[in-house]
Amino acid sequence: MGVDFGTLSGRAVVVRVRDGAELASAEHVYPHAVLDRELPDGTRLPIDWALQVPSDYVDVLRNAVPEALARAGVRSGQVIGIGTDFTACTVLPTLSDGTPLCELPEYTGRPHAYVKLWRHHAAQGQADRINALAAEMKEPWLERYGGKISSEWEFAKALQVLEEDPEVYRRTERWLEAADWIVWRLCGTYVRNACTAGYKGQYQDGRYPSPEYLAALHPDFAGFVADKLDHPIGQLGAAAGALTAEAAAWTGLPEGITVCVGNVDAHVTAPAAVAVEPGQMVAIMGTSTCHVMSSDQQGVVPGMCGVVDGGILPGLWGYEAGQSGVGDIFGWFVRTGLPAEYAERAAAAGQTPHEYLTALAAGQKVGEHGLLALDWHSGNRSVLVDHDLSGLLIGQTLSTRPEDIYRALLEATAFGTRTIIDAFESAAVPVRELIIAGGLTRNALLMQIYADVTRRPLSIIGSTQGPALGAAMHAAVAAGAYPDIRAAAHAMGKVHRRAYLPDPQRAASYERLYSEYRVLHDYFGRGTNDVMHRLRHIRAEASA
Repeated sequence: MGVDFGTLSGRAVVVRVRDGAELASAEHVYPHAVLDRELPDGTRLPIDWALQVPSDYVDVLRNAVPEALARAGVRSGQVIGIGTDFTACTVLPTLSDGTPLCELPEYTGRPHAYVKLWRHHAAQGQADRINALAAEMKEPWLERYGGKISSEWEFAKALQVLEEDPEVYRRTERWLEAADWIVWRLCGTYVRNACTAGYKGQYQDGRYPSPEYLAALHPDFAGFVADKLDHPIGQLGAAAGALTAEAAAWTGLPEGITVCVGNVDAHVTAPAAVAVEPGQMVAIMGTSTCHVMSSDQQGVVPGMCGVVDGGILPGLWGYEAGQSGVGDIFGWFVRTGLPAEYAERAAAAGQTPHEYLTALAAGQKVGEHGLLALDWHSGNRSVLVDHDLSGLLIGQTLSTRPEDIYRALLEATAFGTRTIIDAFESAAVPVRELIIAGGLTRNALLMQIYADVTRRPLSIIGSTQGPALGAAMHAAVAAGAYPDIRAAAHAMGKVHRRAYLPDPQRAASYERLYSEYRVLHDYFGRGTNDVMHRLRHIRAEASA
């Protein structure tokens, strides 16, 4: 059984160990979704906040897992293990027994007591200080993250709690990834998974940042690692423990089966896409995109989200990069920029608004719309690592149509991925293959644009539930069905090689647009014109 905890829902998949066949799946939508405007009690949230309610995750175990099992038509006793994956960095403060602080009556109206979702970007100021001080003190771990850590990660979010709600910080006895919290709930054992510890917790070469460094950030932060974070590290594909009686009652699975160490949705997808050799980059495209790749080369890639020894596959350096907004950007445009007449035409044609706009955009030649966009509506994760940046659209006229803008946004995200690939190549970390996973693989126009912009053949994962499949594969390894994740990948993984090939003529046309994209990218993103930061500051003042 693989369970993928995403941004808006959790999905459970029953997978046959012999060949990776996905027998059935079920989804449970989080009742509270993402809290970005107010808490359940109506307490208002500032801009750039994104919280969740941890009980929603347990509801996935109570609903999606037994439903998937019933749909699969297999006996619960046939399930040998359960693996999970989570968005990251998604963190929460708890008591020593794992009770989330937001579940305590005195903290239900305190925002810092809730889960901070990966896209909570309100700790940018703390991240800036973490980076500046690490550079000044020449902290050795900084270069492993391309010179910057993100506001999305563990230390920045924890420092924000300390500085904005010291009482919640003092009450916090465990600061942990949701990926590890859900495993704790399943098996009663708390272990930190090696993936999030390395990529989101600055755990390198067996150490976290030193108490001396943390004290220089804030005197009361010196004991953060020792008091709230440090815990045994569980290796990927290892057993965290056995399913408890309580969790067995939730899920309908047998008590005592293997519970696998937690993992991250993007990283766990790589073996599901049979990306187990050096240089095979997997882009998991959904609301955001995460780019993961294993390599036999250790390099410093500017703006990467981390390089971790064995972070994805044992024996190789695991790299992560990403884009904070992709599908979210397309969804935003449909919600806010689609005329009523377009919605009516789409409905009449039996299409979703996305399908309708895609069909219109597909009839255009490269550059025909005369537009260029920057894909920073949720900030820039890689390579600039600056979540105070914002989106941009240039070239509009009174003749600009919705499908023009839609296509320009599709192209902007492809240019963002090309920028990341170029950064790897420039750092002598070769990208030999690009594999796409995630829900956006259904958009054939988008896939072809990515092939043309990157000038690379695209392979496509052969599963619509890549993270859940990958989690199930790791569970199979933890339960002893395979000796390691590479063996599991070759037996259970799925990929369609070279599904989209770049067209030389379109690729040449995109090269001109990409050159212009890079000019805008550096002009607005590297300090030549800080107007995006100034506008955000003005907005914050006006909203106060």
